[in-house]
Amino acid sequence: MKLRIAMAQLNQTVGDLEKNTEKILKSIKEAYEKKTDIIVFPELAITGYPPEDLILKTQFLRDIKIKLKEIIEYSKEKNILILVGGVDWDIESYNSAFIIYNGKLEYTYKKMFLPNYSVFDEKRYFSPGYEPLMIDFENIKIGINICEDLWVPNGPSLALAQNGANIIINLSASPFYKNKNKSKVEMLKTRASELSTWIIYTNLVGGQDEVVFDGGSIILNPYGEIKSKGPLFEETILYYDIDPYETTRANLREGKRKHHNSSIADSVKTIKIKHEIKENEKIKNVEYIWENEIHQIYKAIKLGIKDYVQKNGFKDVVFGLSGGMDSAIVAAIACDALGSENVIGIMMPSEFSSIGSIEDSEKLANNLNMKIYNVNIKNTYNKMVEEIEGIIGKDFDVTQENLQARIRGNIVMAYSNKFGNLALATSNKSESAVGYSTLYGDMVGGFSPIKDIYKTEIYKLAKFYNELHNKEIIPNEIFIKAPSAELRPDQKDEDSLLPYELLDEILFKYIDREMSVDELIELGYKLEDIKKITRLVDLSEYKRRQAAIGIKLSERAFGRDRRMPITNGYRAWKRIEGE
Repeated sequence: MKLRIAMAQLNQTVGDLEKNTEKILKSIKEAYEKKTDIIVFPELAITGYPPEDLILKTQFLRDIKIKLKEIIEYSKEKNILILVGGVDWDIESYNSAFIIYNGKLEYTYKKMFLPNYSVFDEKRYFSPGYEPLMIDFENIKIGINICEDLWVPNGPSLALAQNGANIIINLSASPFYKNKNKSKVEMLKTRASELSTWIIYTNLVGGQDEVVFDGGSIILNPYGEIKSKGPLFEETILYYDIDPYETTRANLREGKRKHHNSSIADSVKTIKIKHEIKENEKIKNVEYIWENEIHQIYKAIKLGIKDYVQKNGFKDVVFGLSGGMDSAIVAAIACDALGSENVIGIMMPSEFSSIGSIEDSEKLANNLNMKIYNVNIKNTYNKMVEEIEGIIGKDFDVTQENLQARIRGNIVMAYSNKFGNLALATSNKSESAVGYSTLYGDMVGGFSPIKDIYKTEIYKLAKFYNELHNKEIIPNEIFIKAPSAELRPDQKDEDSLLPYELLDEILFKYIDREMSVDELIELGYKLEDIKKITRLVDLSEYKRRQAAIGIKLSERAFGRDRRMPITNGYRAWKRIEGE
C-alpha cells in the first residue's frame, strides 16, 4: 500500500489573497487528477510570508477566513487531505496549518515554536500553540508541524514519534542564505533517522522584499535518506508514493522509540479522518539536482530582482553603468531576470573617468543587448562647483568627489521619475560595511541586489556568470582593472581601504562572525588595519540605515539581521593603544 503525497512548492505574494488562493486551488485540482491522497502547501501559503503588520489589520484577518472558506468549499467530494498554511485568529492570531478534507475544516494546528531571530519576528504577531497534532488517516499516523517546530531537537516532532507517527509533515517558509541548504539537509536527515519516520518538508519559493525563499522541498525515509527533492528557486508540485510501513520496519529494527517519554507523548492531540487510499499506477520519482553555492547565489539574486520588480508593479529597471564590476554584474543578472529589453544603463562620465570605463560599459551593454545612454556630467559638475564655491571654497576634497556621485544619483532618479522604472543601487557589502559610498549619490535606488555580497565574491560570481553562459559577456577588461570610484585623478579603492582580499577577511570576521577587536588582534591582523576598518564599520551605521533594501544572501545581512544602534557610545576600536 502506497500513500501518494504532493508537495506544492509555490511562489506566493504577501497580501495577494486572491492570487495566492487561485494557485492553491489550481494545485489541488492537479493533485486530485493525479489521484493524490495528501497535498501539502508551504507555511502561510494563503497570506504569503512574512505578512508582518498586515496581521494587525482585522479586515485582513477576516479576508483570510473568506479565502479559507473558498478552499474548504472547493475540497468537497475530492477525497484528498489538504494541509495549507494560513492565519487563524480570535482575540489572538496564530501561525496555523488548516487540515481540510471533503468540504470540512477538520482541525487547525497552531505553530508551537515561534522564531524570533534573524529575519523572523513571529512573536510580535503570533501566539504559540500548545498541542502537537496527529492525524489518524485510516490507521496511518501522520504528524503535522510548521517550520521551526521541526528544527527544535526535543520539540513536537519527538512527541509525534513517541505516539507512533509513520510520517511527519512540515509546512515551511525557510529563506535562503549561503550554506544554509547544507545545514538544513543535515538537520532533516537527523530528524528522520533519529525518529525513524518519514519526513515531508514543503518549502516556500520566491522573493519577498529582502528575503528569497529557495524551495528545495524534500522527502526523506526513516533511515535519513533523501528519496525525492524539489528544485531550488522554482515553483513545482512534487509527487511521491510513500510506503508508510517503512517506518514500522525501521523502528522494529532499530528500536529508537522504545525509550518512551510519557510527558511528551501525552500532549499530542489526535484526530481521525476516514479515507480510502487510492489505487495508483507507479509514479515516476523526481529528484532535482541542486546547484553549487555560487550558482545558488546567482539564482537567488535573479529571482530576488524578478519578484521585487514584478510583484511591486514595475516592468523595467534603470541604474548607473560605470564600467566597474558591481554595475556589470547587476546589469548581467538583471538582463537574465527581466529580459535585456527591460534593463537600462546610464553612463555618466566625468573628467576623471577613464576611456576604458566608457568602452567597457559599451562592450558589456552590446554583449547583453541592453539599452544605454551616455550623459557627460562634466559641465553640470563644473557649474555646480562654481555656484557653491563661496560656501565650500576652492580646495578639492571629498566634497567635490561626492558631488559627482550625487549628480549621477539625480540623473538616475530623473530617468526613473520620467519613465516609471525602478532604480537599482549597485553597492556591495564591502562598500556598505565601511561607508565607501555616497548618501544621495551612488546609494540612490529602490532596490539593491548585491548589497549582501562582498567584493571578492562579486568577482567569483562574475566569473561564474560567464561560465554559465559559455562566453565572455562581462568583458575581461573589467576583471583585470583595479577597482576605482573615479572621482579624482588616478583614484584606486585600495588607497582609501585595504586590498579587498584582506578587507573582506576582516569584515567577515567582524560582521558575520561578530568577532571582537581583541579576537581579531589574536588572529594576527595588523593593529592599524583593525582599527581603521572596525572604526569605519561602526561609524557608517547611519549611512546603512538610509540605503535601499536588498537581497539577503548571508547569515548576517545589514538591516533585517544585523541591527546596531546609530547613536552608540560603545566603540571597541578606541581600546586599541589606550584610546
